[in-house]
Formats: sequence, structure tokens, C-alpha cells
Amino acid sequence: MDKKKELIIGFTVGIIANTIGTLLYILLFSNLGVMETFEAAVKQGHVGSLLALGAILNLIAFFGFLKIRRDQRAKGVLIATILTALLILYYKFF
Repeated sequence: MDKKKELIIGFTVGIIANTIGTLLYILLFSNLGVMETFEAAVKQGHVGSLLALGAILNLIAFFGFLKIRRDQRAKGVLIATILTALLILYYKFF
């Protein structure tokens, strides 16, 4: 496979892992539903924290890809994580 396709696969895995991580956190630790928790996080200014906790699954994907020597996919996960960090910064300051 070419490098661009591998990078896109890694990026997609990173976004999906972050989404699943965020949903898992909400389902395990919140007494509210998913939408109610997200709305409460927006009102209280905790969306960044919610996204950061969800990004923990990106660690597993990143190191998993490195272990099986899929460096471009790991790079895609890293790009997705950096994009999440920029989104968190946006929510913190705006």
C-alpha cells in the first residue's frame, strides 16, 4: 500500500478510537445519557477534558501500530491526536 493510504487509515483509526474512548468514558462514569453528558460538558466548559479522556485509546492504537511496524498508520493516529489537542485548545479558549 502507498504511504498516503496508510496514513489515512491511521488517521481514521485515531478518530474512531477517540470517539469510542469518549463514549466509553461517558457510559461508564456518567449517570446521564450520552447527549445529556455532552450538553452538560459544554455548559460547564469540560468538553476538552472529555475529549482528552477519550484520546487515551489512541495510545493503544499508536503503540499497536508501532509494534506491528506500521509506521505510517501510527503517524496517522498521531495526527488525529494532534487534531484532538487543537480542538481541546479551541474549547478551552473560545
